[in-house]
Amino acid sequence: MKFAVNTLLVAVVALACNHGGAQTFPSGPVKIIVPFPPGGGTDILARPIAQKLNERFKLPVVLENRGGANGTIGTAYVAKSAPADGHTLLIVPSGYAVNPSLYPNLPYDQARDLAAVTQLVSGPLTLVTHPSLPVKNVRELITLAKARPAELNYGSSGVGSLPHLAGEWFALSAGIRMTHVPYKGSGAATIDVMSGEVPVYFMNVLQSLPFIKQGRLRALGVTGLTRVAIAKEIPTVAESGLAGFDMATWFGLLVPAATPREIVLRLHSEINAVLQQSELRERLTADGLTVVASTPDQFTAFLNSETGKYARVVQAAGIKAQ
Repeated sequence: MKFAVNTLLVAVVALACNHGGAQTFPSGPVKIIVPFPPGGGTDILARPIAQKLNERFKLPVVLENRGGANGTIGTAYVAKSAPADGHTLLIVPSGYAVNPSLYPNLPYDQARDLAAVTQLVSGPLTLVTHPSLPVKNVRELITLAKARPAELNYGSSGVGSLPHLAGEWFALSAGIRMTHVPYKGSGAATIDVMSGEVPVYFMNVLQSLPFIKQGRLRALGVTGLTRVAIAKEIPTVAESGLAGFDMATWFGLLVPAATPREIVLRLHSEINAVLQQSELRERLTADGLTVVASTPDQFTAFLNSETGKYARVVQAAGIKAQ
């Protein structure tokens, strides 16, 4: 009987401690690791989120850029950080799900070392062509590519980048062959697609819209399953002939795997509250992004699905990191 009472007391104390951990979080400054240099898309998204969390927590929420090796250096830093108490977070783009397939010797294990908090936002790419290419929709592009195997060039911002994978996934799905032309960054790729040197490109929606409106590029479709609110006139690739085609850019938040579940749920609740603020939602919508704010379990399932999808593309296309 005495043993049973002692066991019950231990359980009650443990429960109280766990509950208290969630209630007292955060107990100090919160650090968001951006695994890329300042000024990129991940960094730009992280800044307003950090500011809004700062206002909610009444404690400093700071960004720390740890760039290098396509995001793996900063990711490894968070994966190995201690204590795992929710005060060190990691914000990642969709490339996070590609890295396990491109880099077989990563300094961390995605499934073992990191825990999902939430998928923040998502947004498709735009499949664009130079106006000189004699196609006006996805079906015509596929027909032309079948008639000219491997003759059509498509650009990307680099080997393993989302535009590269989108081009390969598109070709695999359509049963066509196009030739990949990688660039060092999206700026150089944009210049050549604008000149017609490389007639096909999967481009960020926000980046592409001004050129589309000026008639300098032609939009064939967006790569998500739904049309974009700021450009509803552009059909999806899926509705244009490739049913189920879905490849979007997204951003998510993770923590070290040992972070207590109640802290993960608290973080999700706070981030969700931030993302629902009308000011931030309107800003993100204007950038062609959709707020997701998924639960930790939903984001975990999504990461597994994305990692598997990209692994199939990398293997089928024979993509190697450079």
